[in-house]
Amino acid sequence: MDKEYFCLLRKKLGKTQKELAELLGISLKTLHSYEQGWRQIPAHAERQILFLLSRMRDREGEVKPCWIVKSCPPKRRKSCPAWEFQAGKLCWFINGTICECSAQTSWKKKMVICKSCDVLQSFLPETDGRE
Repeated sequence: MDKEYFCLLRKKLGKTQKELAELLGISLKTLHSYEQGWRQIPAHAERQILFLLSRMRDREGEVKPCWIVKSCPPKRRKSCPAWEFQAGKLCWFINGTICECSAQTSWKKKMVICKSCDVLQSFLPETDGRE
């Protein structure tokens, strides 16, 4: 996640820098360093922001479970943690989900797949091609 996209997501959440820093459990100075590009945004901060955005969108009732969106066959569903925990709207949040026919265990590799998936895309703001 780059600094511009981080700022965009913060604004989409309707949070000031101070409010988001408190939500993420970090100092305001740390948040500033993310938005200025002085520090790389860690995976846990990215996950939390995406989670908060997903909860805003889910209240609107528009997000469908991943197994419906992806038309997953029953055999694949049974071995997927998203199905096991009935978290099909949060599949992108859970490591080990069976996307693209293999279990995804690394957050970085998983996000490459998830960022092009309709489940995650359903609540992300539109961009001009940036991350």
